[in-house]
Amino acid sequence: MGNKPDIKQLQFWWQCAIREGLEGKGRFYFLKFRLVYWASILNDFPLTIIKEPYMRAENKNIPHQNSEMRKRIRDQINEQLDKIFLEKDGSLNFNRITDFIIHHFLKDLDAYYADLPDEKDRIKRDMICQELALTLHKNRRKKILLVAHSMGSIIAWDVLTSYVPHVKIHTLVTIGSPLGIPVVKSRIISELKKSFPDYSVPVTPENIQHNWFNLADFKDRVAFNYDLKDEFLPNKKQVSPKDILVHNNYEYENNENHHKSYGYLRCPEMANIITEFYSSRNRKC
Repeated sequence: MGNKPDIKQLQFWWQCAIREGLEGKGRFYFLKFRLVYWASILNDFPLTIIKEPYMRAENKNIPHQNSEMRKRIRDQINEQLDKIFLEKDGSLNFNRITDFIIHHFLKDLDAYYADLPDEKDRIKRDMICQELALTLHKNRRKKILLVAHSMGSIIAWDVLTSYVPHVKIHTLVTIGSPLGIPVVKSRIISELKKSFPDYSVPVTPENIQHNWFNLADFKDRVAFNYDLKDEFLPNKKQVSPKDILVHNNYEYENNENHHKSYGYLRCPEMANIITEFYSSRNRKC
C-alpha cells in the first residue's frame, strides 16, 4: 500500500527474485508473470530513492530454526489475543484501542479499512481492487497462481470473494500476510455478515481450486499470527490454508527485513510451489 518504485522496475525485481529461487530447478524461459500495481493510484510519482532494492542473497542456505517451545508460546499468545479482541461472533472488542493501534502502527490497514467518508477515498479503494480483478478476469481461461504479499493478501481476499468469484484460481500463495491478526479477521467477518448473517468464521474463497499456501517467517511481525489453517474453514473443494514457516533471507547493507517480498519470492518453499504448479500444466484440473 505504501509508495513503490516504478512498475517496470518493481516487476523486474520480483521476476529476478522468483528466478533466483528457481535456479537449479529447471528451465523457466516462459515464466509468464504479471505484477498487479496500485502505487500509482495512491501516489502522484513513484519512489526514486530506493532504501531496500532487490539484491541477490549472499547466504542462501541459512536454516530457519524455530523450536516447538517458541511455536507453542506464539500460538498461545495469538489465542489470547483473539479472546481479548474478538467476540464469539467475530466482532471487535475495544474499538477505540484497536482504532488507535491501526491508525498509529498499521497505517496501510488504516488507509484501506477506514470508513472512507470521502467519496474520493472510496473510489481509490475500489480502483485498487478493480486493478487485481481486471487482471484476473483477463486471464480467466489460464491456470492462475496468485501470489499476494502483505496487504496484497487482504486485497486478494476481497477481490476473490466479492469481485471475481467466477475466476478460478489454481493456487493462492500468501506471503507475509496479516490475515491472521484480530482486526483483519474482524473486518473480513463483518463484510461476510452483510450477506451471510450467521458467519463467525471465514471460509476459504470458493474459486481457489487446488491449494492455498501461506508462507511466513517467524520473525515477520506483520505475519505474527502465521497459523491461518485454524482461521479459515475449507471451501467446498476442501481447500484451506497450508501454513509453511520459511526463512526470509532478505538483507541490505547488513539490515535484515524478514517481511520483504524478495526474500519470500526466492525461498526454496516458494520455488517448490512454482515448480509443482508448472509441472501441473499438462494435467487435468
